[in-house]
Order: sequence, then structure tokens, then C-alpha cells
Amino acid sequence: QVQLVESGGGLVQAGGSLRLSCTASGRTFSNYAMAWFRQAPGKERRFVAAINWSGDSKLYDDSVKGRFTISRDNAKRTMYLQMNSLKPEDTAVYYCARSKYTGGYYRSRNDYDYWGQGTQVTASA
Repeated sequence: QVQLVESGGGLVQAGGSLRLSCTASGRTFSNYAMAWFRQAPGKERRFVAAINWSGDSKLYDDSVKGRFTISRDNAKRTMYLQMNSLKPEDTAVYYCARSKYTGGYYRSRNDYDYWGQGTQVTASA
């Protein structure tokens, strides 16, 4: 069993920054791709960014490219999302997820089997 716990959310003004963390416990963390998703009120959960097991390959949604940076520290069993130049449309609950697979990285929710409880990010206009 894997437990994922997000932290670092909060309220910031548009243009501000936040860093989210996702810490894993339980079964192996370092062998698996990880990702961040977000869900705004009344909308589906959507892909934000993914990172492969070693951290040397990353994938971003176009809406956050150039503003957000995903990273991981396998020794600390922790993944991060540095969010800069936040916009009101970034407001959502952010979830971390662990892939079902040990290779690659993925955009689809169906490729992830463990999820955190979510952390709220609000960027005010």
C-alpha cells in the first residue's frame, strides 16, 4: 500500500508563487513515475505535470509550461511542484499521484493508481 500526502497549498495573489510537496510512504517510491493533477470546482480532474522515476524526463500541460516546475527527491520520497506567476485560473485542488508503471510517464488519470488527498491552491485576482 502507498500513502501520498500533499502540502504547501494556500492563498496567494496573482503573480505569486507556491511550492507543493508530495511525500510518499509505504511501498517503493523511486521506481515509479509521479504526476500532479488539479481539479477546479465543477470541472474534471486534469493533468498538470509528470516526472519519470529518475527525474530526468518531465512533461507539462501547455497551460503551465514555463511557469511550473516538477521535481523529485527519491532519497526523501518526495515530489515537488514549484508554481510561479500564478494566475486565477490556476485555482484548484492539486493532487499528486503515483503511476501504475515503472517506466515512462503519463498524462491520463487511468495510468495512476495511488492518489493523495489534495491541497487547495487559490490565486486571487
